[in-house]
Amino acid sequence: MSKQIHIKNADFIVTMNAENTVFTNADILIEQDRIHSVGAIDRKRVKADAQVVNAKGKYVLPGLVNTHVHTSQQLGRGLGDDVDLLTWLHERIWPYESSMTKSDSYVSTLLTGLELIRSGVTSFAEPGGQYVGSMAKAVKELGLRGKLAKSTMDEGEGLPEKWQKTAREELDVQVEDLKKYHNTAKGRVQVWFGLRTIFNNSDKLIVKSKELADKYSTGLHMHVAEVKEEIAYTKAKYGVGTVTHLNDLGVLDRNFLAVHTVWLTDKEVDLFKKHGVKVSHNPAAAMRVLGFAKIPRMYRKGICVTIGTDGAPSSNHMDMIDEMWLTSLIHKGWRLDPTVMKAQEILTMATKNGAEALMDEALYGSLEPGKKADLIIINPHSASMLPLHDPIANLVTAMHASNVESTMCDGRWLMKNRAVLSVDEKGILKEAAERAGNIRKRAGIVLPDRFPVQRA
Repeated sequence: MSKQIHIKNADFIVTMNAENTVFTNADILIEQDRIHSVGAIDRKRVKADAQVVNAKGKYVLPGLVNTHVHTSQQLGRGLGDDVDLLTWLHERIWPYESSMTKSDSYVSTLLTGLELIRSGVTSFAEPGGQYVGSMAKAVKELGLRGKLAKSTMDEGEGLPEKWQKTAREELDVQVEDLKKYHNTAKGRVQVWFGLRTIFNNSDKLIVKSKELADKYSTGLHMHVAEVKEEIAYTKAKYGVGTVTHLNDLGVLDRNFLAVHTVWLTDKEVDLFKKHGVKVSHNPAAAMRVLGFAKIPRMYRKGICVTIGTDGAPSSNHMDMIDEMWLTSLIHKGWRLDPTVMKAQEILTMATKNGAEALMDEALYGSLEPGKKADLIIINPHSASMLPLHDPIANLVTAMHASNVESTMCDGRWLMKNRAVLSVDEKGILKEAAERAGNIRKRAGIVLPDRFPVQRA
């Protein structure tokens, strides 16, 4: 049985290589889990029993990379609407997450993965649930790539009792998780070190986490300068803003992934550039309560800026395509400059920049010979996406998740012709709905009545 896949006759192959080459009326030949050739391939190399996919009229793109998604929060979708940050955190999210079991985390990750696959994501970074083993099991079954971290906290007000740990305890469990799950699922599952926020992380935990990330050649994932109140807190406690304090601790580096990064001074942006810090921009979450990050400035300075969706209670969807669209709009709006954050820049953020931020730029993020076969096929033939006057712009400003026809990771179809192949989608949806209500009951969360409800 041949393990070749021949994708032929694609109208556009958007490679995202160093030259941002776009091939028209072109092919891709995949062998095992790697791309053998792109563009004008040697048809003589294609075996008679190769799987042939006719992509006439369609796009082929690298799989999208979501650099910040809370898989453990997926069952809490809808719990965070129309409340301030402290209510969101202390009365909704923390009680909900702390009431979850290992099996809840597993189902929550499966549900997240379904949404990622359907919206063209092949790789993601999880900033921290409590059960890395459960997440790893789900990612293995989904067929995705995941950088998984535990949400670590060793101080701060309002923490649920079961989360009240010492720095040593949090460090030890992360090392244990890494030894169990790092580079499993043929390397698709990897374990990173995670820091929740500076509100809940001591200097000791921050510094030691960075040391361990360096020791194990992995990454460090942290929410940074997320809200205005955070900067007031760090200035009161340390005399400087969050980023400056992290710089003083010596943890800013090329393996540091900073998320949100809304409340930075221009000098702190320069610190990111100096140390090679990677940034995950989450526009939907920012629009809800956080503010407007200096993404155009960061991008212009050459900082590796990427895109993430955050958790379901932050924006109620994990759709990277919508996040690209939002990125194209919000910075134009608040800067009153329609020329910033161009479509090709946003595609870069969602593909090869994402791979670089996850320390995997040699593996995926672009469609090139020798790289992993992580790709998506886009069918633009919908009323919302046609006509294609500017084919690249349409991918960012007109595309929807429904236009993603097929998703491949590691040379394996996770979705083909809109049918998810790697897991039982109907079964996951049913179990997720049942578990979500049970968790909310255990957590004692009461939501407001939106409208009077009468039984018919």
